[in-house]
Amino acid sequence: MSTLLSLSFHSPKPPQKPNSETIISTKPISLSRRLVFLAGSSTSLCLFLSQFPLIPISSAETKSSSSLLSGISNTKSWFQFYGDGFSIRVPPQFEDLTEPEDYNAGLSLYGDKAKPKKFAARFASSDRSEVLSVVIRPSNQLKITFLEAKDITDLGSLKEAAKIFVPAGATLYSGRSIKIKEDEGFRTYYFYEFARDEQHVALVAAVNSGKAYIAGATAPESKWNDDGLKLRSAAVSLIVL
Repeated sequence: MSTLLSLSFHSPKPPQKPNSETIISTKPISLSRRLVFLAGSSTSLCLFLSQFPLIPISSAETKSSSSLLSGISNTKSWFQFYGDGFSIRVPPQFEDLTEPEDYNAGLSLYGDKAKPKKFAARFASSDRSEVLSVVIRPSNQLKITFLEAKDITDLGSLKEAAKIFVPAGATLYSGRSIKIKEDEGFRTYYFYEFARDEQHVALVAAVNSGKAYIAGATAPESKWNDDGLKLRSAAVSLIVL
């Protein structure tokens, strides 16, 4: 089973051919919530990301990207949207596309399933080519278990969970495990960046009390060089409350 934020876009230009092997880190990064979302610049986060060795991943077709975690911008000035058990920063000029009846309706299936897609939050650029979405799903729909998942690590390691969150056949650019300090300890977030069907996706997922919170920022591959920093930063701004 794989999960993908499936959205409609204008036809983009074909992606550029990567020129080296993709690498992925499976080592966790410990950060405080304040560092990620309230830091005066993105430099601190980028330094944390660059301190850890990268290792090859063999469980999916992978290639490198010039945007491989090239940075996270400061989102403190962006509008902070609060949903059912989460918050996320919304890029400037993005419009709210969530229908009133869709709020708190993130439990429906989406991605490869041919069912109406319900979003806990959904925002888009004025031309609708760039989309930021949040979906909430019971964690036992992602991995069959009788136990309530408390943390995303209950769904497996970063590499194992890629089978859930990254669609088969996608070009996987990078993956990271990020630990956020909370009052009662640490919460783990998994980050994946990949391309599928000429769309580039930055996805962040976390689990709390048996629910998986999945934020995805998507744009045509042809636009990622210009807007990837903004979209990646929006996805990483997801906070489980």
